[in-house]
Amino acid sequence: MLRLPVMVAAGGINSAGRTSHRHAYRRMVWGALADADRAGTESALGQMMGVSGRERLAAHTLVREIESDWFDYRAVPWHRRARLSQGQGIFHYKPGGIGDGVIPGAQLKMMDGQVMRATLQSDAEVLLPSTRRFDVSCAGQLPTGFEPGVLYASRNHPRALQMTVFAISDALADLGLDWSVVAGSVPADAISVYVSSAMGQLDESGAGGMLRSRLQGRRVTSKQCPFAFAEMPGDFISAYVLGSLSATGPALGACATFLYNLRLGIEDIRAGRSRIAVVGAAEAPVNVEVMDGYVAMGALATDKGLRQLDEQADDADPDHRRACRPFGNNCGFTMAESAQVVILMDDDLALELGAPILAGAPFVSVRADGPKKSISGPGAGNYLTMAEAAATVRDILGVERFRSGGMVQAHGTGTPQNRVTESTLLSKVAAAFGVTEWPVSAIKSFVGHSLGAAAGDQLTAMLGIWQYGIVPGMQTVDRLADDVVTDRLAFALEERECTELSYALINSKGFGGNNATAALLSPSVTEKMLSRHHGKSTMKAWRDRHEMLQGARSEIEQRRLNGDWSPAYHFDSGVLTDEEVSLSDETLRLGEREIALRTHVPEHWRVD
Repeated sequence: MLRLPVMVAAGGINSAGRTSHRHAYRRMVWGALADADRAGTESALGQMMGVSGRERLAAHTLVREIESDWFDYRAVPWHRRARLSQGQGIFHYKPGGIGDGVIPGAQLKMMDGQVMRATLQSDAEVLLPSTRRFDVSCAGQLPTGFEPGVLYASRNHPRALQMTVFAISDALADLGLDWSVVAGSVPADAISVYVSSAMGQLDESGAGGMLRSRLQGRRVTSKQCPFAFAEMPGDFISAYVLGSLSATGPALGACATFLYNLRLGIEDIRAGRSRIAVVGAAEAPVNVEVMDGYVAMGALATDKGLRQLDEQADDADPDHRRACRPFGNNCGFTMAESAQVVILMDDDLALELGAPILAGAPFVSVRADGPKKSISGPGAGNYLTMAEAAATVRDILGVERFRSGGMVQAHGTGTPQNRVTESTLLSKVAAAFGVTEWPVSAIKSFVGHSLGAAAGDQLTAMLGIWQYGIVPGMQTVDRLADDVVTDRLAFALEERECTELSYALINSKGFGGNNATAALLSPSVTEKMLSRHHGKSTMKAWRDRHEMLQGARSEIEQRRLNGDWSPAYHFDSGVLTDEEVSLSDETLRLGEREIALRTHVPEHWRVD
């Protein structure tokens, strides 16, 4: 066994559509696709959104004006602080409910046994319900009309958890194998699940509702607190979709979270701890409270900033579709939502099952910045992650193939600081490794910045590039900004064909100094590695099994195009009781399954 982690499936949902069968990628480049491929993606989007017509599908996908399904940016609620300036303020309310307590400085009197009168004296402070126009009016929202929570019994799940259930189901559909077959092929303790949210679940059904309920005169529910945890997406997958005793403990790395989790899965497979790793991230930050925080940091592209860039009048509508402009003249990033999940297997298992070979995933480098001037500012750590990932690929492919046969999926947020710092480091790394013209793409120009899931958007777009040979161009950028470093870099401002890409480096930078760069190998390179190690007969057997599996994948896809979107979700199903668990000092039996206890003790640790 090579113990090479092989990417066999990718699923998810972002503002471009669903990930399986590379539909989200195809939405980004559908103008350059063959008619049949474009029609397939239009059909997939139409089924999800409940509409038809290319213009309508285009208008309600990718980065765009915030639609009322999310919130009304023209009238977001807030409380204005005020004081009673003259006389008294008299208010009436019904006592009881969530607890009366006291109203400081008020005279209280029961009027008729049901209504309480509160009298506030002059100069008392009050909060007046108000609305205001939000600073930002664009975001990368899921395709309009698609609601993941209506596809299963979501029971008031936060949006990111709903998206997670869809994402893992989409990944399983992309794989084409029933999970019971996959899980039955390995010991029960040979599966890892690392999926999380960088910021947790901050909408009404999670921490957002929990933190503001009392201030809005409402009860906190019993579900808001547990649903809010950042690791909950992975917990949902293990408990309610896979029913697996998975290795767990996903990572948090701000905007690099997806790659942090990918690293954990890769390391488990390379070390032999697991044979299957489900990794990913889910984030649903398109809400007022989260975006307000990023506005206060000066990180988001505001309407005012976009109008200034385009020299528009103060009352003009900004160009919502071009809000995110990586490496161009820009003013901040564009918030987006996404859930992305990929499935890794070791090379033996992937070949045995006839699984798709989407990419080889040998390595992810993760590093902190070291000394920092500010917690949000970039630092030196990304130089090390890029260099380590580049060196890994160079040592696998050789110097010449590395120099001429790869590309970079840049973090490319669309902020003035990122365009300078990331272009500088990419140029320096290219020079150090002898690369003369490194293709660089930044797909946030299409889908926005989904925080913890952002690198998942980049990685899954790369899978599409390998399949179709088209690099999405940063079409929101008219020209590169003057302070962008271009030496040895070839920024893709327009779609371009790249059919001989042997590798890709997926780069990600996060607040706090969380840097990660993934080294990925193309499907063709991965197959050559496997053929060299396993031999022609094994690869022929894999191709035969894979051809049969392709039929199953096509059948699943056709059912979904016909409207069957039911995700895998099993609540209170197959729960084991204490009576069904038995164990010895060497094995654990769970119902019909037996697990040998692995202690992983090196020989030189033994005392006797």
